[in-house]
Amino acid sequence: MRTESFDTLFKALRKGEVPGSLYLHGPEDVLKEEVVAEVLDRAVDPSLRDFNYDQRSAASLDSEQAETLCTTLPMMADRRVVVIRDIEAWNKRAKAKAAVIRYLERPAAETILVLVQGSTEEDVDADLAAKTLSVRMDPLPSDRAQRWLLRRAEQLGVVLEESAAEHLVKVTGGSLSEIRSELDKLAGLGGGAPLTLDRVADLLGIRHGETQADWRDLVLLGEVGRAVTILPHLLAQTGVSGVGLVSTLAPAVTGIGLARSLYDRGTRGGPLANAVKQALFRIRPPHRFGYDQAASLWARVAPAWPAARVEAAFVALRRADERLKNTAVSDERAILFDLCMELALPWQRAA
Repeated sequence: MRTESFDTLFKALRKGEVPGSLYLHGPEDVLKEEVVAEVLDRAVDPSLRDFNYDQRSAASLDSEQAETLCTTLPMMADRRVVVIRDIEAWNKRAKAKAAVIRYLERPAAETILVLVQGSTEEDVDADLAAKTLSVRMDPLPSDRAQRWLLRRAEQLGVVLEESAAEHLVKVTGGSLSEIRSELDKLAGLGGGAPLTLDRVADLLGIRHGETQADWRDLVLLGEVGRAVTILPHLLAQTGVSGVGLVSTLAPAVTGIGLARSLYDRGTRGGPLANAVKQALFRIRPPHRFGYDQAASLWARVAPAWPAARVEAAFVALRRADERLKNTAVSDERAILFDLCMELALPWQRAA
């Protein structure tokens, strides 16, 4: 059928426009859950969900069961919702998948079918995407993740100072599932005064200014001393690796390259940051950074990043990534130290 963005889909659902078949895929599982919940709210009365809502795992379905799920008529209602999860379990010859595809050739007007693929690296199923409304659920930019956090916190009765909310987003990398988990823990503390930045940092065990996003920005700004100083604290955090840190730099260097190309064409100051932000909205890269903040930083540092520096940075990043993945002897901290020096110092001396 066609492909839409999460934003377009959610706006349509809020208007009551529910598609007959949906295929949800991509890394952000929480957004998939929100879409399923919205579809249910719009399509099936809560008092009738026991009769008109079925949820199954793809791996547990045979051909007959899949066909029955899709073709059963609703009871005392106009529509019913069927959710089939974990469809990455289907291979090309899966009989249940074949039954669903046959159904999608002539779908029932009374059935809303939602196919949910897990947050894996599996490719999009072209057969299913061709016969459904396909929507990829990418991570939200950090500013939108923070707004999501504040809405969720309000639902849980958790009050956060703005700086504390911003820190929580940085610590989790904007992952909604991680944010939700941390908020559930904070909710267990009970009510009281708003949680401060220091209080949240203590509870998370990660100090302000020592997140992966902070390190990335320090490197880009050429603040090598501070970037190197926080490396031991970063690498000691759960889930943080040298390869992961390098991967946070690559999209940012790409963004700086974009900003520098506009700068070289004569765009300066506020118009430069605005042009970069508009480019981000057009491209919508699947990375967890706020478009406003990223555009502002990239425009700010663009004068210090000529094209030759951008090109050299990509070479250095690729070399560091290869060393981290292929060298068993070298220390992660030493490789990242070398990377920081290579990205910043020669260009500082040139300036």
